[in-house]
Parts: sequence; structure tokens; C-alpha cells
Amino acid sequence: MEHMYLDYNATTPAAPEVVEEMAPYQRDRFGNPSSGHWYGRQTKAAVARGRDQVASLLGCSPAEIVFTGGGSEANNHAVKGPAWADRGRGDHIITSSVEHPAIVNPCRWLEGQGFRVTWLPVDGYGMVDPGGVEDAITDKTILVTIMHANNEVGTIQPVAAIGEIARERGVPFHTDAAQSVGKIPVRVDELKVDLLTVAAHKLYGPKGVGALYVREGTVLESLIHGAGHENGRRAGTENVAGIAGLGRACELAAVSPEERMRDLARLRDEFQQMLEDQVGEVLLNGHPEERLPNTLNVSFPGINAAGLLDRIPEICASTGSACHHGSQTLSPVLEAMGIGAERGFGAVRFSIGRWTSREELERAAQLIGERLR
Repeated sequence: MEHMYLDYNATTPAAPEVVEEMAPYQRDRFGNPSSGHWYGRQTKAAVARGRDQVASLLGCSPAEIVFTGGGSEANNHAVKGPAWADRGRGDHIITSSVEHPAIVNPCRWLEGQGFRVTWLPVDGYGMVDPGGVEDAITDKTILVTIMHANNEVGTIQPVAAIGEIARERGVPFHTDAAQSVGKIPVRVDELKVDLLTVAAHKLYGPKGVGALYVREGTVLESLIHGAGHENGRRAGTENVAGIAGLGRACELAAVSPEERMRDLARLRDEFQQMLEDQVGEVLLNGHPEERLPNTLNVSFPGINAAGLLDRIPEICASTGSACHHGSQTLSPVLEAMGIGAERGFGAVRFSIGRWTSREELERAAQLIGERLR
């Protein structure tokens, strides 16, 4: 059976260039970067190079990059770090109702610790109103965290406008950019963020490594305590191979991004037309324009999406975030957008990437049409 991978938002395959970059650090260049001898100097240089590559993609100083064990750890640090550091000043956090669980659950945990969280609503496209952020800020607000692009429907939030509001009010602003880095331009100064999350495996890098951008002067408590790694901000011997892979992935992402975005968006839109030709009516979930170029979330009216995908094992796609796999409840993202159960349970997220072909998409649309007849 030939499988068609249409779930790039869940994870991406590591690029061959990334695998090649990582290989020496999984074989002979195995030293601890904190060691002063030759082996340690080799890996210390690799970590520094990876830091430079990530910083170059984001448009920041290498000193503002903290390597983590992945996007979830970076999100946890971005949420809990300012909360613990600024608790003497305030106890209020602002976020949205469509965040990834790696933001939702830390915020809920902080609520259990006595913090107050404002969960902002979204419109029918899944977009936050910057005015709602401004109205929610008080003199006790210590953090605003709004994702850059939604992992399920692809809607891109007005992060720069929100960042301007947060900056004017003196409130640290974090954005979870795990889904956007490598797909669309992500520059920290343009977005006006103080904290930003990167996940390597979302941009053709390895799993188990990520990064948190921390703007100079932003105060946050460490999440992991131990020795003084990452300038004292994150303890633990560095994942050298992972960092080398993340750095190379960021370097690749910087090559011809506009052309890549244009090609993916064209292929995505062609696929939507293919589905309409095969099935008839399909309903788009998410913003029709302000969304990731690789993401197509559509509902098949009157159809249970999980059952549909079970009948077509050749297609590897998702009925929502991968973190919701197996759940029989309506996606919280679609629910927050005001999408009812009938339409919501019929939703499939198709996300394409570097190795998706038009022939694959034609075959996928044909199979869906056949199984729905």
C-alpha cells in the first residue's frame, strides 16, 4: 500500500541535509560542550554555529536564543518563567481560546497556583481581535501569549498589532511560532515579541529539540535548574546533534522563502479544487487568506472525518491537532470558532510540505471521492 503523507503540521521528515549535519555528532564528535579539551571544543563550536543559524532566521542576537528539549518545553518556559519572575508585580495572564495544549495546560496549571488567566475569544476564522487584548490588560498583567499561526486551521494571528499594544502597556509578549517558523517569514522585531517558540521537527529538523527566543532584558525564572548551561537559563548538557540539525534546518528555511510559500499555497488551493471536483461541497475552516500556505482544513458535510480516514488508510492526515488523536470530543479550536458538532466532526486537516506532489494530491482526492460515494 502506498501511503500519502499529508500531515506536515504534525511533524515533518528531517531533511537529508539535516540528517547529514547531525551525523558526525552521533558518531565521533560526541564530546560534552562544557569540556575544555578537543572533543568539547568541537561540540561547543557546533552549538555556537546552531545558535547563530537560528538567530539569523529570526533576526535576533545569538545571545537571545535558548535551546530547549522541544516546542512544549519552550512554551512552558515562556509562560511559567515570567509568571514566577513577576509574581510580585502581578498575577494576570492573557491568552487565546485556540492555543496549542502546550500553552493551554501550563496556563491552567498556573490558574491552580493562584494566577488569573483571561481566555480571549476568536472570530469565525479563528482570529483574535487585538482590541480584545488591549481591553483585557490591567496593571496586574504580567504576560500576553498568543500563537502566531494555528496548528489546526492555519489562521495567522495579528501578532505585530498585539505586540505593539503589549509594548505600549509594558507587558511581555510571547508567541508560539512552532507552526509558522519555516513556513512564513518570522522576524522577532517585525512581530514585536519578547519571547518566541521554535520547534525543530516542524521545519524539517529533528524531534526533541527546540528554541526559545528571549529578548534582551526580558526577565524569566528558569524552568530547569542545575548547572549553568545556556547562560544559566536552561540546565542540562546540550543536545549537540539536535542543535546542529535545528541550525541547518533554519539555514535551509532561509533559502527562497517567498517562492516556497507561493508554490505551497498554489498546490494547497489546487487540492481544494480537486476535492470539490470529486466530492462537491467542502467547507473551509480558518481564514481564507491569512493562513499558512501549506494548510487546508475542510469539513465534509454529514461525514465523520475520523471514520473517513479509517476507510482510507493510504491517506495520512489528521482530524485536528495530533495531540487530539483518538479523542471523540469536538476540537477545542473549531468549537472556539463557533463551528458546530456536525461540521466540526467532519473536519480534516491536510497539511502539505516539501515532498508533496501534485500526483499525490490527485490520488488522495480521487480516493476520498470514491470512498464517499
